[in-house]
Amino acid sequence: MITIRRILAPSDFSEHSLPPVRYAAELADKFGAELVLLHVVQDLALVLPDAVMPTAVASPDVGAMMDAAKDGLANLVDRLGLARLNPRTELRMGSPAGEITAAAADLKADLICVGTHGRGGLAHMLLGSVAEKIIRHAPCPVLTVRPMTG
Repeated sequence: MITIRRILAPSDFSEHSLPPVRYAAELADKFGAELVLLHVVQDLALVLPDAVMPTAVASPDVGAMMDAAKDGLANLVDRLGLARLNPRTELRMGSPAGEITAAAADLKADLICVGTHGRGGLAHMLLGSVAEKIIRHAPCPVLTVRPMTG
């Protein structure tokens, strides 16, 4: 029998990350599992390496970025009406795929719900698909959720 006690739902706060969080919430509700919402504050050095920047980029205030991420998680709980599930929120800093798989291992997640599309753009070109990396390295099953259309 499959036992699901903890579901990890990473979010980058984009519209594409909402359907996987909804799936995670529904599954947590149905299985009586703990829902863990995770946001990874991306290390900007990974996205904009010095080699591709013509001039140095001012580093944003890490404290402000973490505070904004905390607010983002609280807003996500409110926006999707998740308070009834009493979700746990987690913040990490670093490479999204690496931090998501590490969080799944650290938290002993039984399932990760992740979107197949994220922010994309230059970061996607330089780093590849975050979902693909999560699938390859996750310590537990991964449910991928495609964006909802029309």
